[in-house]
Amino acid sequence: MPNRDSFINNIQQGYSFASPSIMLGAANFEGEIIKETQISIPLKTLNRHGLISGATGSGKTKTLQILAEQMSKYGIPSLLMDIKGDLSGIAMPESTNTKIAERSAQVGIPFAPEGNHVEFLTISDEAGTRLRATVSEFGPALFSKILELNDTQSGLVSVIFKYCDDYRLPLLDLSDMKAVLQHITSDGKEQFAQEFGVVSTVSAGIILRKIIELEQQGAMKFFGEISFEVSDLVRQDENGNGIISIVRLTDIQDKPKLFSTYMLQMLAEIYSSFPEEGDLDKPKLAIFIDEAHLVFQEASKVLLSQIETIIKLIRSKGVGVYFITQNPTDIPDAVLSQLGLKVQHSLRAFTAKDRKNINLAAQNYPLTEYYDVAALITNLGIGEAIITALNEKGIPTPLVHVMLRAPQSRMDILTDAEISDICRYSLIAEKYNPTLNRTSAREILLGKLESAAKPPAREQDTEPNTPQPDSRPTKPKDDWFGKVLKDPITRRIGNTVAREITRGILDVLGLGGRRRR
Repeated sequence: MPNRDSFINNIQQGYSFASPSIMLGAANFEGEIIKETQISIPLKTLNRHGLISGATGSGKTKTLQILAEQMSKYGIPSLLMDIKGDLSGIAMPESTNTKIAERSAQVGIPFAPEGNHVEFLTISDEAGTRLRATVSEFGPALFSKILELNDTQSGLVSVIFKYCDDYRLPLLDLSDMKAVLQHITSDGKEQFAQEFGVVSTVSAGIILRKIIELEQQGAMKFFGEISFEVSDLVRQDENGNGIISIVRLTDIQDKPKLFSTYMLQMLAEIYSSFPEEGDLDKPKLAIFIDEAHLVFQEASKVLLSQIETIIKLIRSKGVGVYFITQNPTDIPDAVLSQLGLKVQHSLRAFTAKDRKNINLAAQNYPLTEYYDVAALITNLGIGEAIITALNEKGIPTPLVHVMLRAPQSRMDILTDAEISDICRYSLIAEKYNPTLNRTSAREILLGKLESAAKPPAREQDTEPNTPQPDSRPTKPKDDWFGKVLKDPITRRIGNTVAREITRGILDVLGLGGRRRR
């Protein structure tokens, strides 16, 4: 029979840290909530990633709120993917009520209503600051993986990027990529073949169809300029609190391709642009991916491999990634093994498959003499969870049944008026919301075709031996670089040459993305 005193001693030793930590709640032993065994997570290990799982309505979103708002108070900014639209309330303080007062008294943690500095971001029609990236910034390797192309098709994409680099055809949005594909299989076919070989029309057709499929999920709003700088995710407000950026994704629940495209690009961009940090006293940024199964359920093996690679490496950049999903089995084992913090809310056993999944979920947690984990998972109440984390030495803490504290921010959605007010006072909307429509591959190729289609001038108006317009793209002259540097548009885009060089290096590593200062 488990002993209460030995339990208290075990938990107090496992959750006592010399460095600052985030308080989550108090331990529950055989139905008794023990205030003197408060459960916390050291800031030092928050970049070791995490998982919040549980059935619908079990309290996953509230746990996410607790983590994000407590991190903010320690100056740690976070990025939240809001699929269901229920995270916006973190901007406003919660009102004290009887249930919250009772929970606060149970766990021994004072309740102080408080909102947070929030920036709303969007890749769709939702209100917020626009998130964009160009096709060129993806690089051929990452762009091919997003489209789930085979080696032959990926090779053609790499050659197309090289062709566009050589002939100064900027690939900004998906229309540019389609225009180049059409050009090298029609008017520019001979010229392209002379330098790069004959294009397979079958491969080009497949790539074109994959791009159209991505367009149909709303990707036209994501690809383009002005590109979002991930450094704007790492900001603090005037009080030193970390700013919480919320990507509003409620209108793309049925568009997993677009969601995974954005998420993978964002992770690759953060990895490529953030400097190596090693083990920091606290992370630079925390990323919370709600409804994480949308990322993995339709991902190819190549795409999963890319995600696994980034998750393994991004910790050294001072970034922690947290997946929120219904069952731990939604997360691939290779990713699950990288997650230091695990918060398991209740699961329901309605079918034989459910019972099997619960047994599998229980095996993801450390062995304990104090709980029957598989049985406990099905009996957890709302706002309760079993938790294990990493201590300051990277060793897993004892598994513990926790009564969680209540979030200090609103546990409900904001009104449209409140969202509009927050968007109106955004510090970065003016920078990113304007659409920059500079001349790119599509316009350049279209201009060449229009020039070639013009009827020749009358004989008396034409000088002898005047060459006729050539519809083929031509390589720029040697003085192109100097002219570009003086161009105000180029200065606005910023560091294009450095970005392209770095993109090539990252493509060799299979990470894609771009690097900024």
